[in-house]
Amino acid sequence: MASSVLSNSDRARESSSRKQKKKKSHGNRDHHQNQNHHIKWKSQAQQEIYSSKLVRALNQVRLGPSNEAPPRRGRAVREAADRVLAVAAKGRTRWSRAILTNRLKLKFRKAPKRQRSTSTAGNNRSKKPRVSVLRLRGKSLPAVQRKVRVLGRLVPGCRKEPLPVILEEATDYIAALEMQVRAMSALAELLSASTSAAGSSSSPPS
Repeated sequence: MASSVLSNSDRARESSSRKQKKKKSHGNRDHHQNQNHHIKWKSQAQQEIYSSKLVRALNQVRLGPSNEAPPRRGRAVREAADRVLAVAAKGRTRWSRAILTNRLKLKFRKAPKRQRSTSTAGNNRSKKPRVSVLRLRGKSLPAVQRKVRVLGRLVPGCRKEPLPVILEEATDYIAALEMQVRAMSALAELLSASTSAAGSSSSPPS
């Protein structure tokens, strides 16, 4: 009887140690993958791949008529650039998955909605104290916790994540954004050079 109890306890210990080892191996593997991904964003090959995909995506963007407001056209370009960046990440990070899922949600939300009737003054009064209470709660938090919350809001998909996850995602997201800036700057230089060359060739000789 005692030996059976001991054998059961030994089996439970072995199974728990196996689970812990498996968790550690998965965590180390994810950490190494994220580290490799940070290095990948800095490579010239990744920048060229992103640039080619970005050009294709921008060709498909519907900018609308020429008299359209510049902020709206800029938003369409920015959304296309972020979407291509998330696709380049291949869904390995939370921020890339958040960008892609938000894009899908926006597609479903584009259906015409009925205009809601104007709310009464009583409803507006009931909402005001709630906003002030939330602000007071945010101010009462420690400085480090407030900064962590702000950082979680800046990185897509990390609003409610713990600090280690936010830091890991922010590191990868910043590296990806730096690569995006380099690629878009190079494309802007190429476009400006081609337009200036076209203008000089079209001008009549003096």
